[in-house]
Amino acid sequence: MNEPEKQTALVTGASGGIGKEFARLLAIKGYNLILVARSKDKLLELQKTWREEFQIEVHIFPTDLANKKQVDQLFDRINFERLKIDILINNAGFGDYGEFVNADAKKEDAMIRVNVNALTTLSRNMAREMVKQNHGYILNVSSVAAFQPGPLMAVYAASKAYVLSYTQAVANELKGTGVSATVLCPGPVDTDFVKNASLESSRLFKIMKPVSARYVANYGLKAMFKRKVVAVPGFKEKLMAGTVRFLPSKFVTRVTRKIQERV
Repeated sequence: MNEPEKQTALVTGASGGIGKEFARLLAIKGYNLILVARSKDKLLELQKTWREEFQIEVHIFPTDLANKKQVDQLFDRINFERLKIDILINNAGFGDYGEFVNADAKKEDAMIRVNVNALTTLSRNMAREMVKQNHGYILNVSSVAAFQPGPLMAVYAASKAYVLSYTQAVANELKGTGVSATVLCPGPVDTDFVKNASLESSRLFKIMKPVSARYVANYGLKAMFKRKVVAVPGFKEKLMAGTVRFLPSKFVTRVTRKIQERV
Protein backbone atom coordinates (compact mmCIF):
# COMPACT_ATOMS: atom_id res chain seq x y z
CA MET A 1 0.00 0.00 0.00
CA ASN A 2 1.31 3.45 -0.93
CA GLU A 3 1.90 5.90 1.89
CA PRO A 4 -0.47 8.89 1.93
CA GLU A 5 0.91 11.94 0.17
CA LYS A 6 2.40 14.50 2.54
CA GLN A 7 0.71 17.87 2.61
CA THR A 8 2.59 21.06 1.84
CA ALA A 9 2.73 24.41 3.63
CA LEU A 10 3.98 27.68 2.16
CA VAL A 11 5.37 30.16 4.66
CA THR A 12 6.45 33.71 3.81
CA GLY A 13 9.02 35.52 5.92
CA ALA A 14 10.32 32.05 6.74
CA SER A 15 14.00 32.85 7.30
CA GLY A 16 13.57 34.08 10.88
CA GLY A 17 11.26 35.11 13.70
CA ILE A 18 7.66 33.87 13.75
CA GLY A 19 7.88 32.62 10.17
CA LYS A 20 10.78 30.32 10.96
CA GLU A 21 8.88 28.96 13.96
CA PHE A 22 5.75 28.35 11.87
CA ALA A 23 7.82 26.39 9.38
CA ARG A 24 9.68 24.41 12.02
CA LEU A 25 6.49 23.42 13.85
CA LEU A 26 4.91 22.29 10.60
CA ALA A 27 8.04 20.32 9.71
CA ILE A 28 7.76 18.53 13.04
CA LYS A 29 4.21 17.57 12.05
CA GLY A 30 5.54 16.10 8.79
CA TYR A 31 4.49 18.79 6.34
CA ASN A 32 6.61 19.45 3.28
CA LEU A 33 7.62 23.11 3.12
CA ILE A 34 7.85 25.94 0.65
CA LEU A 35 9.94 28.66 2.26
CA VAL A 36 9.76 32.24 0.99
CA ALA A 37 12.02 35.07 2.13
CA ARG A 38 14.55 37.51 0.69
CA SER A 39 17.69 35.85 2.05
CA LYS A 40 18.73 32.95 -0.18
CA ASP A 41 21.58 31.98 2.15
CA LYS A 42 19.31 31.63 5.18
CA LEU A 43 16.78 29.63 3.18
CA LEU A 44 19.48 27.28 1.88
CA GLU A 45 20.65 26.65 5.44
CA LEU A 46 17.13 25.85 6.62
CA GLN A 47 16.52 23.66 3.59
CA LYS A 48 19.60 21.54 4.30
CA THR A 49 18.95 21.29 8.05
CA TRP A 50 15.27 20.44 7.89
CA ARG A 51 15.55 17.97 5.04
CA GLU A 52 18.00 15.98 7.12
CA GLU A 53 16.28 16.45 10.48
CA PHE A 54 12.65 15.87 9.47
CA GLN A 55 12.95 13.83 6.25
CA ILE A 56 10.65 16.19 4.34
CA GLU A 57 10.78 18.07 1.06
CA VAL A 58 11.85 21.69 1.48
CA HIS A 59 11.51 24.00 -1.51
CA ILE A 60 12.98 27.48 -1.28
CA PHE A 61 11.93 30.51 -3.29
CA PRO A 62 14.04 33.61 -2.52
CA THR A 63 11.59 36.44 -3.16
CA ASP A 64 11.28 40.14 -2.42
CA LEU A 65 7.57 40.46 -1.70
CA ALA A 66 7.78 44.23 -2.12
CA ASN A 67 8.40 43.56 -5.81
CA LYS A 68 5.12 42.77 -7.60
CA LYS A 69 6.91 41.06 -10.47
CA GLN A 70 8.63 38.68 -8.07
CA VAL A 71 5.33 37.93 -6.32
CA ASP A 72 3.77 36.98 -9.66
CA GLN A 73 6.83 34.90 -10.54
CA LEU A 74 6.53 33.04 -7.24
CA PHE A 75 3.06 31.81 -8.13
CA ASP A 76 4.20 30.94 -11.67
CA ARG A 77 7.07 28.84 -10.29
CA ILE A 78 4.76 27.02 -7.90
CA ASN A 79 2.47 26.15 -10.81
CA PHE A 80 5.39 25.17 -13.03
CA GLU A 81 6.69 22.74 -10.43
CA ARG A 82 3.13 21.46 -9.83
CA LEU A 83 3.28 22.07 -6.10
CA LYS A 84 -0.08 21.69 -4.33
CA ILE A 85 -0.47 24.03 -1.38
CA ASP A 86 -2.51 22.85 1.60
CA ILE A 87 -1.51 25.64 4.00
CA LEU A 88 -0.62 29.25 3.20
CA ILE A 89 0.90 31.33 5.97
CA ASN A 90 1.28 34.99 5.06
CA ASN A 91 3.72 35.92 7.79
CA ALA A 92 6.07 38.33 5.98
CA GLY A 93 5.71 41.95 7.03
CA PHE A 94 7.55 44.85 8.59
CA GLY A 95 6.92 48.15 10.30
CA ASP A 96 8.44 51.55 10.88
CA TYR A 97 8.42 53.98 13.78
CA GLY A 98 8.17 57.76 13.80
CA GLU A 99 6.00 60.64 12.68
CA PHE A 100 4.36 60.12 9.31
CA VAL A 101 5.54 63.44 7.82
CA ASN A 102 9.17 62.50 8.49
CA ALA A 103 8.89 58.90 7.34
CA ASP A 104 10.98 57.29 4.61
CA ALA A 105 8.46 57.25 1.76
CA LYS A 106 10.17 54.38 -0.07
CA LYS A 107 10.16 52.24 3.07
CA GLU A 108 6.49 52.93 3.76
CA ASP A 109 5.52 52.20 0.15
CA ALA A 110 7.41 48.90 0.39
CA MET A 111 5.62 48.18 3.69
CA ILE A 112 2.23 48.51 1.98
CA ARG A 113 3.36 46.28 -0.89
CA VAL A 114 4.49 43.54 1.52
CA ASN A 115 1.92 43.84 4.31
CA VAL A 116 -1.09 44.41 2.04
CA ASN A 117 -0.52 43.81 -1.67
CA ALA A 118 1.58 40.64 -1.56
CA LEU A 119 -0.60 39.11 1.17
CA THR A 120 -3.74 39.80 -0.89
CA THR A 121 -2.26 38.43 -4.11
CA LEU A 122 -1.00 35.24 -2.50
CA SER A 123 -4.23 34.69 -0.57
CA ARG A 124 -6.35 35.11 -3.69
CA ASN A 125 -4.21 32.91 -5.92
CA MET A 126 -3.78 30.13 -3.36
CA ALA A 127 -7.42 30.23 -2.24
CA ARG A 128 -8.57 29.62 -5.82
CA GLU A 129 -6.50 26.45 -5.98
CA MET A 130 -7.54 25.34 -2.49
CA VAL A 131 -11.23 25.74 -3.32
CA LYS A 132 -10.75 23.47 -6.35
CA GLN A 133 -9.36 20.74 -4.06
CA ASN A 134 -12.01 21.41 -1.36
CA HIS A 135 -9.37 21.71 1.31
CA GLY A 136 -6.95 24.25 2.70
CA TYR A 137 -5.94 26.68 5.41
CA ILE A 138 -4.91 30.32 5.12
CA LEU A 139 -3.28 32.04 8.08
CA ASN A 140 -2.57 35.76 7.79
CA VAL A 141 -0.43 37.46 10.42
CA SER A 142 -1.77 40.81 11.59
CA SER A 143 -1.20 42.48 14.98
CA VAL A 144 -3.03 43.89 17.99
CA ALA A 145 -2.16 47.19 16.31
CA ALA A 146 -4.96 46.35 13.87
CA PHE A 147 -7.66 47.13 16.41
CA GLN A 148 -6.98 50.87 16.74
CA PRO A 149 -5.24 53.74 14.90
CA GLY A 150 -1.50 53.79 15.59
CA PRO A 151 0.09 57.23 15.89
CA LEU A 152 3.87 56.99 15.31
CA MET A 153 3.21 53.77 13.40
CA ALA A 154 0.36 55.06 11.25
CA VAL A 155 0.98 53.09 8.05
CA TYR A 156 1.91 49.88 9.85
CA ALA A 157 -1.23 49.91 12.01
CA ALA A 158 -3.40 50.73 9.00
CA SER A 159 -1.85 47.89 7.00
CA LYS A 160 -2.55 45.44 9.80
CA ALA A 161 -6.12 46.74 10.14
CA TYR A 162 -6.51 45.85 6.47
CA VAL A 163 -5.24 42.32 7.12
CA LEU A 164 -7.71 41.88 9.98
CA SER A 165 -10.72 43.16 8.03
CA TYR A 166 -9.74 41.39 4.81
CA THR A 167 -9.24 38.01 6.46
CA GLN A 168 -12.54 38.20 8.34
CA ALA A 169 -14.36 38.92 5.09
CA VAL A 170 -12.56 36.18 3.18
CA ALA A 171 -13.28 33.68 5.97
CA ASN A 172 -16.97 34.42 5.55
CA GLU A 173 -16.82 33.99 1.77
CA LEU A 174 -14.98 30.67 2.07
CA LYS A 175 -17.58 29.01 4.30
CA GLY A 176 -18.65 25.68 2.86
CA THR A 177 -15.66 25.36 0.53
CA GLY A 178 -13.43 23.28 2.80
CA VAL A 179 -11.02 26.24 2.98
CA SER A 180 -10.66 28.46 6.05
CA ALA A 181 -8.99 31.80 6.74
CA THR A 182 -7.56 32.79 10.12
CA VAL A 183 -5.98 36.07 11.18
CA LEU A 184 -3.39 36.03 13.97
CA CYS A 185 -3.05 39.25 15.97
CA PRO A 186 -0.11 39.06 18.39
CA GLY A 187 1.18 41.81 20.63
CA PRO A 188 4.91 42.49 21.03
CA VAL A 189 7.04 39.51 19.99
CA ASP A 190 10.73 38.98 20.68
CA THR A 191 12.02 39.12 17.08
CA ASP A 192 14.16 41.36 14.86
CA PHE A 193 10.94 43.21 13.94
CA VAL A 194 11.35 45.34 17.07
CA LYS A 195 14.88 46.36 16.14
CA ASN A 196 14.05 46.93 12.47
CA ALA A 197 11.11 49.16 13.38
CA SER A 198 13.17 51.08 16.01
CA LEU A 199 10.70 50.21 18.74
CA GLU A 200 13.06 49.22 21.55
CA SER A 201 12.70 52.53 23.37
CA SER A 202 8.93 52.92 23.02
CA ARG A 203 6.72 52.83 26.12
CA LEU A 204 4.81 49.91 24.56
CA PHE A 205 7.76 47.57 24.99
CA LYS A 206 8.22 48.69 28.59
CA ILE A 207 4.56 48.02 29.45
CA MET A 208 4.02 44.80 27.50
CA LYS A 209 6.78 42.24 27.75
CA PRO A 210 7.45 40.61 24.35
CA VAL A 211 6.58 36.91 24.09
CA SER A 212 8.55 34.31 22.18
CA ALA A 213 8.08 33.75 18.46
CA ARG A 214 7.58 30.03 19.12
CA TYR A 215 4.68 30.69 21.49
CA VAL A 216 2.96 32.93 18.93
CA ALA A 217 3.51 30.49 16.06
CA ASN A 218 2.19 27.56 18.09
CA TYR A 219 -0.87 29.57 19.15
CA GLY A 220 -1.53 30.61 15.56
CA LEU A 221 -1.28 27.07 14.18
CA LYS A 222 -3.65 25.70 16.82
CA ALA A 223 -6.19 28.42 15.95
CA MET A 224 -5.74 27.77 12.22
CA PHE A 225 -6.31 24.03 12.50
CA LYS A 226 -9.45 24.72 14.58
CA ARG A 227 -10.52 27.05 11.74
CA LYS A 228 -10.95 30.01 14.07
CA VAL A 229 -11.26 33.35 12.30
CA VAL A 230 -9.53 35.73 14.75
CA ALA A 231 -6.76 34.59 17.10
CA VAL A 232 -5.27 36.93 19.71
CA PRO A 233 -2.59 35.34 21.92
CA GLY A 234 -2.23 36.68 25.47
CA PHE A 235 -4.64 37.95 28.13
CA LYS A 236 -3.57 41.61 27.93
CA GLU A 237 -3.77 41.52 24.16
CA LYS A 238 -7.27 40.01 24.22
CA LEU A 239 -8.37 42.61 26.75
CA MET A 240 -7.01 45.47 24.65
CA ALA A 241 -8.51 44.15 21.41
CA GLY A 242 -11.87 43.62 23.06
CA THR A 243 -12.24 46.92 24.89
CA VAL A 244 -11.14 49.47 22.28
CA ARG A 245 -14.35 48.89 20.33
CA PHE A 246 -16.37 50.40 23.17
CA LEU A 247 -14.23 53.49 23.75
CA PRO A 248 -14.32 56.85 21.91
CA SER A 249 -11.91 56.80 18.97
CA LYS A 250 -10.25 60.09 19.99
CA PHE A 251 -9.51 58.68 23.43
CA VAL A 252 -8.14 55.41 22.00
CA THR A 253 -5.92 57.26 19.55
CA ARG A 254 -4.59 59.59 22.26
CA VAL A 255 -3.81 56.70 24.61
CA THR A 256 -2.17 54.70 21.82
CA ARG A 257 0.06 57.69 21.05
CA LYS A 258 1.15 57.86 24.68
CA ILE A 259 1.90 54.15 24.81
CA GLN A 260 3.96 54.25 21.62
CA GLU A 261 6.03 57.29 22.50
CA ARG A 262 9.67 56.84 23.45
CA VAL A 263 10.56 56.96 27.13
